[in-house]
Amino acid sequence: MTLTVDDNALTENGLNAPKDTLGRVLLLACGALAHEILALKRLNKWDHMELQCLPAKYHLYPEKIPQAVEDAVHKYRDEYETIFVVYADCGTGGLLQAKCAELGVEMVEGPHCYSFFEGNEVFAKTSEDEITAFYLTDFLVKQFDAFVTRPMGLDRHPELRDMYFGNYTKVVYQAQINDPVLDAKAQECADMLGLPLERRYTGYGDLEVTLRDIKA
Repeated sequence: MTLTVDDNALTENGLNAPKDTLGRVLLLACGALAHEILALKRLNKWDHMELQCLPAKYHLYPEKIPQAVEDAVHKYRDEYETIFVVYADCGTGGLLQAKCAELGVEMVEGPHCYSFFEGNEVFAKTSEDEITAFYLTDFLVKQFDAFVTRPMGLDRHPELRDMYFGNYTKVVYQAQINDPVLDAKAQECADMLGLPLERRYTGYGDLEVTLRDIKA
């Protein structure tokens, strides 16, 4: 008997056998959420979920997010039964939602991570009264220099602070965990901006609820 093999299935390492995708879920996420997602995976024993992150710096360039998500979905689609995009709109002006609909994948509801950490319903009720608040999450507290100080040039030109933040009235730190070290760092961030600090323990908010409800 002669065995025929499709040449397209051959690689330099041998036969490229198809993977069993049943029940496998890929979380395609913003790198700024990696720590929180991994913590939730451990806490809830979501062993069927795997995480792949896009660069957190896309926070600074939201116009790059839809294309990056599309490229990643095409790259990983054959390996997973379900791909879930762990981004909210995140400044894309609805373009990411349209792209996910086109690709046939779901994404997190809400305008941004500050909303879903607070809880989208709660945030919608309070955001108009806090239009002059500058929000921080655990990630942004840890990476304040990389995502606020240096991109805005405040390390080189501290006099720009009042130009950028003069109309803000407070810093709201949405804490995902209780950590005195992060609390102290958040206070340093607020002091640097010359604003009072309000700390709120939000935990993981709607992020945990959303991931729990994902169906493979």
